[in-house]
Amino acid sequence: MLKMLLPMIFVFLWALPTVAGQVSGIDALFDNENREQIQLLLEDRNSSPTSLVSVSRLLSHDQIAKLYEQREYQPVWFDGWRLSPEARTLLEYLRNAGALGLCGNEYLLTELEGLLRIQADFSRHSLPLAPANRALLDLFLSQAFLTYATHMVEGQVDPALAHVDWRARRRKADLLKLLDYATRNHRIGQVLEGLSPPHEGYRLLVETLLRYQELSALGGWPEIPSGPSIRPGGRDERLPLIRALLSKTGDLADSVVTTTDYDHETEEALRLFQFRHGLVDDGVVGPKTLAALNVSVEERIRQIELNLERWRWMPKSFGKRHIRVNVADFSLKVVEDDEIVMQMPVIVGTRYRKTPVFSARMTYLEFAPYWTVPPTILREDKLPKIKSNPAYLEEKHFRILSRQEKGVFVDTEGIDWDTVEAETFPGLLRMEPGPWNPLGSVKFMFPNRFNVYLHDTNETYLFSNNVRSFSSGCIRVERPRELAFYLLENELGAERLQELFEAVTPEQVPIKPLPVHVQYWTAWVSPEGLIHFRRDVYFRDLDLDVALTEPAYRVIDHLEVNIGMRLVKNRF
Repeated sequence: MLKMLLPMIFVFLWALPTVAGQVSGIDALFDNENREQIQLLLEDRNSSPTSLVSVSRLLSHDQIAKLYEQREYQPVWFDGWRLSPEARTLLEYLRNAGALGLCGNEYLLTELEGLLRIQADFSRHSLPLAPANRALLDLFLSQAFLTYATHMVEGQVDPALAHVDWRARRRKADLLKLLDYATRNHRIGQVLEGLSPPHEGYRLLVETLLRYQELSALGGWPEIPSGPSIRPGGRDERLPLIRALLSKTGDLADSVVTTTDYDHETEEALRLFQFRHGLVDDGVVGPKTLAALNVSVEERIRQIELNLERWRWMPKSFGKRHIRVNVADFSLKVVEDDEIVMQMPVIVGTRYRKTPVFSARMTYLEFAPYWTVPPTILREDKLPKIKSNPAYLEEKHFRILSRQEKGVFVDTEGIDWDTVEAETFPGLLRMEPGPWNPLGSVKFMFPNRFNVYLHDTNETYLFSNNVRSFSSGCIRVERPRELAFYLLENELGAERLQELFEAVTPEQVPIKPLPVHVQYWTAWVSPEGLIHFRRDVYFRDLDLDVALTEPAYRVIDHLEVNIGMRLVKNRF
């Protein structure tokens, strides 16, 4: 049909004036057509299924309608009948979304590519798309920009819906204003680039994702058969496979060793692998190390993608000086000017009493603290012990504070504990300061809705464990004295701080507000450039993986389209 039309089209084009002003007039004619069709589509979003061009539900329809109304329905991505350079730049970013851990299907690529194939076919003959298809392509490109930009700025899912105990402060941006600015000023590339999280950790993880995607394309790494533990100096038929795997992961330089002997070079490489995976780096290929070795490259890619999503939930800045806790790594870092100046192990909540993810400001330290028992621990732990042994309160240095009279203690003589429930407990259960107190000698307070804080502990032996999820939600620090001196020595001096650590009555000491970020990372890149992976101790990776496939959790809804119904027959 197109070949039959070519002679007529040639005559028509030959007859067109060729002066620049007249050509501009032709473009204006196309612009008018584009405006009319865009307005028609936006107003006819609920047209009947028999309509050749209909938009059943345009994602962010109100936003898009507002954008085009402000532009008097002028196309955003066309210059006359030609696709603009800005549109082609946007398409490059959309096609590369997978390199950022995003799903390209979210950005209407199937629909866009279908329209672009038709457009390319007609462009080869200097023919335009039908007005309705030009309008549809323009709308879809705007939709794709808004979806992509939203995902880059806020993430693909709402963390508060995917994780009930995740309350991170996210970035915001006026995306309509950005889109209008970028297309009018020919800066679409700069704007899209600027949407990425402005953190080095994000950039390094993106680079690692690309490397792992390349590894996957080359076949990944071998699976190591099960068998007895392999110890340094031993011999095992699986060692050539282990060397090949460690070479793929970057832990072992390319080696020509093919023997079944467990040599020193392989041992050092395995220790590095264990270190990067949060395992005991003893050089022994035991069950846990073997399980980590046998996690496929595809699973690691997904783990990286999930953590890239978490980066998109992060605030623009953590603060010039701040504290970060990584729950999945059981670690705390103090950061100044992007440099880690202190780090130490921590103990976090159990799987049933998870440490939440949130940010707050540390405002004071409390020395020789009381421990007021939270309601859950009272109900599940303490009350049953009191009922079975009324002397438990005195033995464990507990007292009960009246709820009605401030500073008054409840007389427990004569209380029939068999009749007491958590809801009818006669007051607040509080433990006195001392070496028996689970909060130790100091707690670091950053008031928050979860009543979570950092604190010392009287169970320091637990820090010898590699996996440290033992608390009821609060965060126990291994070296509280070192952290307190870092925060207060310049203000109080070492002698005064020593007195506070020896105090037997509670005392609060204010500090200059310091941001504290409690986070959950199962994949990250260290300042030295090493990719680290951790076990998903709270199953938050699993929750997030599910959420990314469930529309109910998404930041914005999916787009419902039936592209086959919308592609009208092109005609000149």
